Amino acid sequence: MFKYMKTLNYPVNIKKRDLKMAKYLHTQFGGSNSELAAALRYFSQKFTMPDEKGKSLLNDIATEELGHVEMIATMIKQLTEGASVEEMKAAGLGDMYSEHALGVYPSNASGVPFTTGYFAVTGDVLADISEDMAAEQKARAVYENLIELATDEDVIGPLLFLRQREIIHFNRFKELYKYYKKKGY
Repeated sequence: MFKYMKTLNYPVNIKKRDLKMAKYLHTQFGGSNSELAAALRYFSQKFTMPDEKGKSLLNDIATEELGHVEMIATMIKQLTEGASVEEMKAAGLGDMYSEHALGVYPSNASGVPFTTGYFAVTGDVLADISEDMAAEQKARAVYENLIELATDEDVIGPLLFLRQREIIHFNRFKELYKYYKKKGY
């Protein structure tokens, strides 16, 4: 069902180390409004959609979100490449380094590990899609904050791409919500 393409959805080629930005990006890797949370939310919710239209949309967006997880992880890795222990500690990543060295681990920017408690699956079509729309808006807002924090165009470009995808996903969920509302769900 899944097809892995060996290229990212948008090119990531960060040349300058920036450990603070890497720390901030963790919020979109393993935080409450992260790409990982979105992918698992949509994949889990698709099973209770009442028809193929809903199942397909949630599965398509969940799959795309996994691609976004890969982009964020790639950005984090490139931003930390070759960092010393002292640099990691100075950037507030000493705790992360103690368990994962320069590995990329799903947590938020404060180092709190990812949890499925970040999202809900209610089995109610309209409630789940409402949560999905809210999740996309929250992720968009986080990307806007990250863009404001970024100073490197090599970081800003992928973040702008990811922000735009949040808007597109929101609109697709909004269309699905209206469709199911009209059908009486």
